[in-house]
Amino acid sequence: MNAAANLSRIRRRGIALLAALLFTIPLQHTVAQTTAEPASYSLREALRLALSKSPLLREAEARVRGADQRVREAWGSIMPDIATTARYARNIKVQQAFLPAFLFDSTASPNELRPVRFGSDNIWSAGVSVEQPLFQLDVFIGLSAADRFRGVENEHYRGTAQRVVSAVRRAYFNALLASEEVRLTRETIERTRQSLAETRALNRAGLASDYDVLRLEVQLSNLEPNQLRAEQRAAAAARALLVEMGLEPTAPIVLEGSLYELDLEDPAANDATNASLLALAGNPAIGELAPTDLHRTALDQRSDIRELRLNSDVRHAQLASQRSEYFPKLSIFGSYDITAQQNDPLNFFGRSNQRTTSAVAGLRVELPIFQGFQRAARMSQTRALIDQIDAQVARLEHETSSDIQTLMDQVGETRLRAIAQRRAVDQAERGFQIASTEYREGVGSQLQVTDAEVALRQSEFNYAQAVYDYLSALANLDATVGTAPESLADLDRLEQAGVPD
Repeated sequence: MNAAANLSRIRRRGIALLAALLFTIPLQHTVAQTTAEPASYSLREALRLALSKSPLLREAEARVRGADQRVREAWGSIMPDIATTARYARNIKVQQAFLPAFLFDSTASPNELRPVRFGSDNIWSAGVSVEQPLFQLDVFIGLSAADRFRGVENEHYRGTAQRVVSAVRRAYFNALLASEEVRLTRETIERTRQSLAETRALNRAGLASDYDVLRLEVQLSNLEPNQLRAEQRAAAAARALLVEMGLEPTAPIVLEGSLYELDLEDPAANDATNASLLALAGNPAIGELAPTDLHRTALDQRSDIRELRLNSDVRHAQLASQRSEYFPKLSIFGSYDITAQQNDPLNFFGRSNQRTTSAVAGLRVELPIFQGFQRAARMSQTRALIDQIDAQVARLEHETSSDIQTLMDQVGETRLRAIAQRRAVDQAERGFQIASTEYREGVGSQLQVTDAEVALRQSEFNYAQAVYDYLSALANLDATVGTAPESLADLDRLEQAGVPD
């Protein structure tokens, strides 16, 4: 009896242990998923992903495919139109007509009528028709218009690719700047905690006042919420970058490169990551060209200007097509038909004596004469659209000239500011070391250390901000001139030209 009870308890424990194992397996898998390592992305990888996954580019690709099919449809307008028909009808009650009776009986009265059946129980018919346009001016002009429309969509795709690259560049720089703020805030907190520990030790030794300790405690209490806000801004910037890359915005990521460590004065001193970051930010050579040269390049390369000009060409082709409606249309046609009638029993197309055939061929000419001034009104509308496009192009050209000059000034100013701010960081770091040493030796005050630390943190952030401003201005100038990369091959060429061997 006891043995049976022990065996029962062992079985229950085994079942419980098995259930626990089955429960912990998915739990461990879930924990492993939630603690996955964040993916690391360089600017190059971010741009490559965006060019392959961006929803904006997928939409532009769909528009290009639609334009290709529009050209195909236009070519179909000059092809022969071939149609075939087949028909079967069953007369539930065959139609009858009344004819004079004397047609069948000479002795019948002239006023007498007889019902005569017309048709059969079953009626079959089939035929084929062909029509080929010989001269339709609007059709041939429509081919040109469709091809020009395809050019518009191809240019739209090119412009979309450049806009995606520019958006990823700006989002990446924003995320780097936000992460730089997190780093500087964290380092400031660490320095403050270290200073607080040292000051407390000095206070216990009678070399620092209670006020010095209280001042650092207040400063630390103010810095800790700042770190949380900086981390939230960095997370928001990372999500914005992921959206531009075409990825899930909740995925954890780590960015490669550092604004603080990037050297603009000596690009060869940068490591491989920062050298690639600087090379892919924009083409530094365009900042060395004259504004007139950049303006000419922009008028030739900017996608929005080129797209407007192509749209103008499409409207001109549309106007020519509308004008061609005044011209005659010429086409040839032909048809062949076979019909059969039979009474029951049902027999497909009957016998030879129950079938008849017909064939016809001809030439058709259509000459439009009057349509209530509709054609003239449509042409006037198209001319108005062309004038609107021309005005938009002129305004965009003027804005481009102004933007180029503004961005060139920003590129030059931000580069000089970053170089000067780099020296300010070195000076602030030296000042902080001096103030810290003097304070530990008892010849300086905590206020001096705090001021030096604040100056160092501000200098470091100002340098990162200046580098960010330079990279952003360089990317914006690249986009304004219309030379931003539009493909993976362009990215490779830009990186190879900017990264020293």
